[in-house]
Amino acid sequence: MTGPSGAASCGRPLPDGAWLVLVDVQRVFADDASPWCTPGLRPLLPRLRDLAGAFPGRTASTRFVAPARPQGAWVDYYAQWPFALQPPQAPLYDLLPGVVPDGTPVVTRTTFGKWDEREDGLRPLTGGRALVLAGVSTDCCVLSTALAAADAGVAVHVVADACAAPVAADHERALAALDLYAPLVTLTTASAVLAAASG
Repeated sequence: MTGPSGAASCGRPLPDGAWLVLVDVQRVFADDASPWCTPGLRPLLPRLRDLAGAFPGRTASTRFVAPARPQGAWVDYYAQWPFALQPPQAPLYDLLPGVVPDGTPVVTRTTFGKWDEREDGLRPLTGGRALVLAGVSTDCCVLSTALAAADAGVAVHVVADACAAPVAADHERALAALDLYAPLVTLTTASAVLAAASG
């Protein structure tokens, strides 16, 4: 591995039947005026569209939304980010249009991690097959989703150059942390995933 943003550390092939999960490609993380803006998200959109096109029928999107009533440590969290205490249907929580085809399943959660066993969750949707993760934020929702799925025994491939964080250094640190979980988690690139999907 030449660095966290490089090719897959162990060169593991993409398993047949893998699902692409686009993590939290939402207005709240894309709009310049948002306190949660991730500047690198909008430049990634063409790459995310290409990835979605390579996984027909095996693509899911996730959304992060605020809970109606924060509990526990989330109370302090939302005290820092009161702007985010809006209902799930608020425009700031909308997915960015034109990234995935209409009808793509969406998993909405009030937690950073989007992997769980709930009836409407990623596990039943994907059948526990390997996951290919892209989106935002590398150091938060991507990281949390990847580790929860890996803990459940799911092979996770994180597309390093199709993820972003608000701060570039945090993106790199998150990738370095994820690389510690090989072989449960594999870092890869969009070009490698697209080549594997077309093969």
